[in-house]
Amino acid sequence: MNTPKLYAAREPIFPRRVSGTFRRFKWWIMIVTLGIYYLTPWIRWDRGPNLPDQAVLIDMANRRFYFFWIEIWPHEFYFVAGLLIMAGLGLFLFTSALGRVWCGYTCPQTVWTDLYILVERWIEGDRNARVRLHRAKWDFHKWRLRLTKWLVWLLIGVATGGAWVFYFTDAPTLFRDLLNFSAHPVAYITIAVLTLTTFVFGGFMREQVCIYMCPWPRIQAAMMDPDTLTVAYREWRGEPRGKQRVEGAGDCIDCMACVNVCPMGIDIRDGQQLECITCALCIDACDDVMERIGKPRGLIDYLALSDEPAERAGAKPRPIWQHVLRLRTLIYTALWAAIGAGLLYALFIRSDIELTVSPVRNPTFVVQSDGAIRNIYDVRLRNKLGEDREFHLSLTSDEILRIELEGRDGQLRFPVPANQTILQRVYVTARPQDPAASRDRTDLRFWVEDIGSGERASQATTFNGRVQ
Repeated sequence: MNTPKLYAAREPIFPRRVSGTFRRFKWWIMIVTLGIYYLTPWIRWDRGPNLPDQAVLIDMANRRFYFFWIEIWPHEFYFVAGLLIMAGLGLFLFTSALGRVWCGYTCPQTVWTDLYILVERWIEGDRNARVRLHRAKWDFHKWRLRLTKWLVWLLIGVATGGAWVFYFTDAPTLFRDLLNFSAHPVAYITIAVLTLTTFVFGGFMREQVCIYMCPWPRIQAAMMDPDTLTVAYREWRGEPRGKQRVEGAGDCIDCMACVNVCPMGIDIRDGQQLECITCALCIDACDDVMERIGKPRGLIDYLALSDEPAERAGAKPRPIWQHVLRLRTLIYTALWAAIGAGLLYALFIRSDIELTVSPVRNPTFVVQSDGAIRNIYDVRLRNKLGEDREFHLSLTSDEILRIELEGRDGQLRFPVPANQTILQRVYVTARPQDPAASRDRTDLRFWVEDIGSGERASQATTFNGRVQ
């Protein structure tokens, strides 16, 4: 009994070169995104003498994230969480409006695969030449072309991994250390891993990453509805297809141009498929053929399923804005904008100094030899400015309370170094005759003031007395 094979070897895909509106748009997207990725670590931004001058830096050693004039501390991770939520909502928004445009244009897998295919086409030729080379025997000519291609791919992978590690430390310094072989081993390991994954994913796995490794093709169906604009084939206009132009035939001449340019190797005329990333290259290829045979463009186009009945009847489809601006997309937009506005508000109202007061609960209070009641507090002050500052600590209350700083010789001033946090122990005392000494709780507020700028911060707490 012959057991059927459950595994089929991958058939390589050799997309043909195409020109047109969407291909040009993809070229610009690739140039801009790769330019941002590779060049951003080298942009300088002056923050002062005590801070790094790299515009975008994830400073793991000091637990900071710098983005131009914005500095994110560990306790402000909610900014990063908010941006991730906005990214998710943005993905939902664009998918519900225009299908998998993220996958087709800006996904890193798509961008680097496009770059690798460009190198492949430049070295080995267009589709027919690459197909012939793939089927040819391994002679000197084939080895020379393949090794040249793999070498360029490898260099792109090294540049990709190198650019990534530059985001985590000063780029010029790390670059010099890498060339001198004095960088930390983690840097070399990270570059090696990213080089390998870029080389394999962009060069050999390509569409398999999208089909088998990425979860988004399985999720996108929940984000789309009949009003979503996505790349589709007007089969009511194209069928019956055939190369012979006879009366009653459709506009499709079965030239396979749409299949030959597809980086996923699918036939869009078979309908919506999980593999389709809506890169729209098939639109450019089909429009070119339609122009050459004197037929209207748009046999393959961005379409909405809800427009099919009207188009079959010969009516025009609804305007694009009616598909884009509908209840689902408006809700996504409102949520996205609300989170963005909240993050901006939180960013602009945050102070350069932060005060945290923690009462010491063991013991709750101390009775001194003269009968006075003392409470102890740990005051944590964070100086988020780029220079050393001196601060003055005080308190306000409806009752008479005395304040004293541990280790300050009666002074209420203390320095805080730039971009650091200090912990200061504070003693607050009520004399025996003061009402706060015999009251269960007395409200008070600690105030800290920047001596230089006058900026203030405060936090409310309570004073615990001994109930008589």
